Amino acid sequence: MPALTAADTIRILVATDSHVGYNERDHIRGDDSWKSFHEVMCLAKERDVDMVLLAGDLFHDNKPSRKSMYQVIRSLRMNTLGEKPCELEILSDMSENFQGAFNHVNYEDPDINISIPVFSIHGNHDDPSGEGHFAALDLLQASGLVNYFGRTPESDNIQIKPVLLQKGVTKLALYGMSNVRDERLFRTFRDGKVRFFQPGTQKQDWFNLMTVHQNHHSYTETGFLPEHFLPDFLDLVVWGHEHECLIDPKFNPEMNFHVMQPGSSVATSLMPGEAVAKHVAILSVTGRDFKVEPIRLKTVRPFAMKEIVLSGEKEVKHLAKKDDHRAEVTRYLTKVVDELIEQAKEEWRAIQDDDEPEEEAPKPLIRLRVEYSAPNGGKFDCENPQRFSNKFVEKVANTNDVVQFYRKKAAAMRRKPNGAEMPEESLLAQLSLDSVRIEKLVREYLEAQNLTILPQNSFGDAVSQFVDKDDTHAMKTFVQDSLKDQIKHLMGLDQAEEDGLEALFDQHRTKMEELFAKGELKRRRRAKIKPKPDIWDSDRDGNWSDQPGALMYSDNEVMLDGDDDVDAIIAPPKGRGKAAASKKTAATTKKAAPAKGGRGKKKVVEEDSEDQDDEMLIVDDEDENELFIQPPKPASRKPAPRKASPPKRATAPRGSARAATSTTARSQAKLNFSQPKSQVNGHAKKMQISGDEISDDDDDAFEPAPSTAGGRSTRSKR
Repeated sequence: MPALTAADTIRILVATDSHVGYNERDHIRGDDSWKSFHEVMCLAKERDVDMVLLAGDLFHDNKPSRKSMYQVIRSLRMNTLGEKPCELEILSDMSENFQGAFNHVNYEDPDINISIPVFSIHGNHDDPSGEGHFAALDLLQASGLVNYFGRTPESDNIQIKPVLLQKGVTKLALYGMSNVRDERLFRTFRDGKVRFFQPGTQKQDWFNLMTVHQNHHSYTETGFLPEHFLPDFLDLVVWGHEHECLIDPKFNPEMNFHVMQPGSSVATSLMPGEAVAKHVAILSVTGRDFKVEPIRLKTVRPFAMKEIVLSGEKEVKHLAKKDDHRAEVTRYLTKVVDELIEQAKEEWRAIQDDDEPEEEAPKPLIRLRVEYSAPNGGKFDCENPQRFSNKFVEKVANTNDVVQFYRKKAAAMRRKPNGAEMPEESLLAQLSLDSVRIEKLVREYLEAQNLTILPQNSFGDAVSQFVDKDDTHAMKTFVQDSLKDQIKHLMGLDQAEEDGLEALFDQHRTKMEELFAKGELKRRRRAKIKPKPDIWDSDRDGNWSDQPGALMYSDNEVMLDGDDDVDAIIAPPKGRGKAAASKKTAATTKKAAPAKGGRGKKKVVEEDSEDQDDEMLIVDDEDENELFIQPPKPASRKPAPRKASPPKRATAPRGSARAATSTTARSQAKLNFSQPKSQVNGHAKKMQISGDEISDDDDDAFEPAPSTAGGRSTRSKR
């Protein structure tokens, strides 16, 4: 076999976690993220690579600002468009790799001149969301600038098909798996519901490259992706999501493949992993062999970090038994910080090119961790962390968190009045958001409580949505849905002893937690957003949906106890998504007809029709690929005829009515969940429920459509 040449080498620039838009409102660090991304794209053009591979989190937010989107589009247009032809030949079925209106690679589009194609998966920050389930990468793909692949429309049934590329005699099988919640992905792999597809011919000639965006380390028992879950036919795995730069591939002898972790191109936290020098790499694949060329990024803001123990420092350890020594400790720490500032600037100057004009070093990021516990009963008196940090306003970029004080102490527990054990206040004060995950904090706190109504795991998920996704309505929506779900559960019971309510609450809460843990429970947002005013400026005033006045509620939403809308639905099994959607449409279409009755009935119909769109969106997310399913048969149930209103009764005197009411209140020993009465013209009238209103509570809306052999064969051909 003749020796392979440069014409047979596929050169790929590999990067991940650009986080464009991170801290963009900061007047010092606001432009750091897009400047480093622009440097990455300029390197791709200067080094004349064949393609760029991004392993997720291109944007820091799944709803990036116009400024972030503009900077990304500008960099892509400047560095990926050109008259140089792309030498990569695609061999796979592009419609299976790229979804959407433009289901093909951009460099084969006759209307666009792409010289360096960019392939990208989405991460946990820029994941799809909202109506239509679109991601920011969908916009870039529709504009012809990015090839968005590795989608995971079903998180509990994942099929990974490679993008097959060839240059000369080198064949590349590019696998991609976008971010899925780690616990759910762990369960999906464990249940054997992740399938990898290989090329049908010449399997031994393909170089198998995969990119993922998951936790690489076991932060929790199931909150990561173990390497041994991946197939052993892979040659190299590019691991996104972890920000520590481990650019040199490490060999896994058990699985017989290499793992490369490029890390982020911008520091998003003041952690030791972020202080490592930031790199990207050029991956050269020739036949079945590969080599990696690391490239140090030069536009990254310098970051220096140090950890000291005051009891071990010669200059200050004797101060522990001395009174009024705060000023001396502060002077010593100021000296250490000044040394770190000079160290960071020197490191930045050392990596700059000599032929370029010398620039002033940017303000560095500095983090000094100080362990201030004193031995033998002594005490170190330290300055307030924020006041100390503000001394370096003109010298550093992070002016509020330069120093972090902590003490090493054995975990001690204290008890609350209700018997729940809680950590000591001193330990809680030492916890830092830089080192503790929100999910872990919420779980540990809730485990120490005695929740009766709210499900614990759903509570943690709502907090994560509030913190990670900036969903300002997540907590309010979760509480409202949980309370209403409990009420509807009790309303469905014939009778309930007043003393046994707590047991019923706990029983239903446990059931909801089990459904959520199995991934069968989905929540929907009830709050609707008012139209944005014409005078509203999102860049100046912020997102309209985050404003308290943007929420729109129905006036009688709380009163609709008989509303058939379901706040927590159970996801149907595979293949039932579209059938459920169709039958749900048939059921809700009946309710859309105007009702003949009082105004109360009309309000019920309007409320149900408003929730129809939410129901369809939830069900559609379960299975978007089931495109060919026969429409369901129309419902055979006929609406029950409405009964005539009973004759008006004579109004009782006020005194007797009040006496009867008080007597009833004293004699009542059980809760009555019978149908409530409505007031019409001051008289009591029983509400008659029509068949149209009852139809939504039927399980018929979630029955699968009858499958046919023709439908299955059509899908298999695709």
